[in-house]
Amino acid sequence: MKIYAISDLHISTNTDKPMDVFGGNWVGYLDKIKADWQAKVSAEDIVLIAGDISWAMNIEDAKEDLDFFKDLNGRKVFIKGNHDFWWSGIGKVRDIMPENCFALQNDSVRFDGVVICGSRGWAVPGSPDFDEKDGKIYLRETERFRLSLKSAEKLMQGGDKLIALIHYPPFNVKRESSAFTDIFEEYKVHSVIYGHLHGKNVRADKLVIKNGVRYYLTSCDMVDNKLTEIEL
Repeated sequence: MKIYAISDLHISTNTDKPMDVFGGNWVGYLDKIKADWQAKVSAEDIVLIAGDISWAMNIEDAKEDLDFFKDLNGRKVFIKGNHDFWWSGIGKVRDIMPENCFALQNDSVRFDGVVICGSRGWAVPGSPDFDEKDGKIYLRETERFRLSLKSAEKLMQGGDKLIALIHYPPFNVKRESSAFTDIFEEYKVHSVIYGHLHGKNVRADKLVIKNGVRYYLTSCDMVDNKLTEIEL
């Protein structure tokens, strides 16, 4: 079994928000992702999608966007991103998920020696756009992530690896510790998958290893519209 990750697909089947207006790397990007996915992923593999799945504003339109994943290989695990406005209740979200697709919201799932947990997260102190109003949300989202990790802890068996999905970067551009990185270290998370960042001017590395935790940036335009394999 292999594990791959990608994020920020921003699918827009029923909305007028084509991503190619943001530059050449977005032209035909979904076809590129699909081709790479099918070439790499087998039925028993897992693909992690760290939010910003669909531009849809309601659950009905999101269902059509999620059909993109229906015939793709492997088992797929999703979390909510900041643009997933259609994600309005985990029960409804799970009802529209295609087969072999799993939505996480402050909880976890276990496959073959790997436990995956996830929550959206938020901007962290030291980020350019972080201000006073973000502080309360940041603390609230930290507690939500702790719920995810506690859920994962209950599923863990001897030798299991723990992977966390978070949409927002869990540290600022200086890679300073945050409440998120602290709890990842506390719960001995093996790898963290995140997205949210876009564009050629982003100051970020695709892989950062901090205090023993591996952090993978997987925004699709930042990884050339290819799945990132997660090292176990």
